[in-house]
Amino acid sequence: MNPLTGRTRWTTAILSRFHHPTQIVVVAFALAVALGTILLLQPVATEGPETATFTDALFTATSAVTVTGLATVDTSAHWSTFGEVTIAVLVQIGGLGIMTVATLLAILVGGKMGLRFRLLAQAETSMLSLADVRNIARKVVVFSLVGEAIVAAVLAGRFMIGYGYSFGDAVYYGVFHSIMAFNHAGFALWPDSLMQFVSDPWINLSIAGAVIFSGLGFPVVFEQVRNWRHPSRWSIMTKLTMWMSLILLVLGTLLILLTEWRNPATLGPLDDGQKLLAAFFASVNTRSCGFNAIDIAQMHESSWLVSDLLMFIGGGSASTAGGIKVTTFGILLFVILAELRGESRVNIGNRRIPETVQRQALTVGLLSVALIAVSTYVLLVMTEFTLDKILFEAISAFSTTGLSTGILNQMPPAGHVVLVVLMFVGRIGLLTFGSALALKDRGLRYELPEERIIVG
Repeated sequence: MNPLTGRTRWTTAILSRFHHPTQIVVVAFALAVALGTILLLQPVATEGPETATFTDALFTATSAVTVTGLATVDTSAHWSTFGEVTIAVLVQIGGLGIMTVATLLAILVGGKMGLRFRLLAQAETSMLSLADVRNIARKVVVFSLVGEAIVAAVLAGRFMIGYGYSFGDAVYYGVFHSIMAFNHAGFALWPDSLMQFVSDPWINLSIAGAVIFSGLGFPVVFEQVRNWRHPSRWSIMTKLTMWMSLILLVLGTLLILLTEWRNPATLGPLDDGQKLLAAFFASVNTRSCGFNAIDIAQMHESSWLVSDLLMFIGGGSASTAGGIKVTTFGILLFVILAELRGESRVNIGNRRIPETVQRQALTVGLLSVALIAVSTYVLLVMTEFTLDKILFEAISAFSTTGLSTGILNQMPPAGHVVLVVLMFVGRIGLLTFGSALALKDRGLRYELPEERIIVG
């Protein structure tokens, strides 16, 4: 028997046990978290003689695989080189996996190929063949690795020239933080994240550039590359992603500048140019990365509220960014605008948005709010922290942003477990649930009598 045929039958037999392709995504990422937890529990993974606790290992592994960056311990002080490399590998696996799966599911949804498992089982379909899947996966990997290499080279050069790092240390720090930036994970090898580099444009702009570029999403970036001379030919998804990302980036920068301008613990001591750079960096990373160049714990409550909103919205679809996605938020805005105008259809540009897409956006948005609300309530019950701090941590975990007000290491283990669930569901759950909604297209063969209900 042909070994390839036997392998295909074996793989198909396993996949047939699942009822939906998105279930494979959940299981695969859960296995990655389990493996990461086991590796981080090894004595060689920590600096001291004691091994990591199960909660810390589970939390860190989940944070890495879901490319969040939240940490219950100091990454550089607690984990050894083996532990740090393990975290970086988990982030890389999580980032590549998320981008690849999200891109393939986006194509699956766009092509309405609702045939169970033909995509993830890599069998032939009417529109996407095995060669197509391999080609897309290869492009995603090249896209990520080339982007990371460029950022790593810039960071390593800056660490050597500007800060006197040895060649080996500069390369190590450069590669580690470029992986974190491109995959939107906020793990840093300094206790204060990037606060010591708050006025360094080389480090801030290179990391911010990686976050912005990767946060647009693979399909958007490649459509721009293909049609860079003709922006008018871009799809509505690409245009919506670009415009919403630009608006949120500028708005976040201006609001942080406004509220933190005179704060002596954040932007106050900086000159005008440095304030603008720091506010821009904060706005970029609040959209789903997690590096911070100013002290998050010392920011005004109004800045926390701005950050909450930016984290909740997140970045582009089919990217490593989290949140409900800018496309979801943009669709909801156009739904509201159409309703205020009394229009029966929702149009964006020269295209009409189907009612199914509108309902999917509304469902994802409301379920996200509900999950955050329930988690915030649970954390408030089990801790003594104020609502603004708990809400910030909950949204940061759910949106896989990785920013913190500094209360994580003061939470009980049960609180860390709640955040673990939030990170996993916020990342993998929304990805798979949103795709499942889009793939579930069942038309009713009848209509019930209509009845008007008073709203408001």
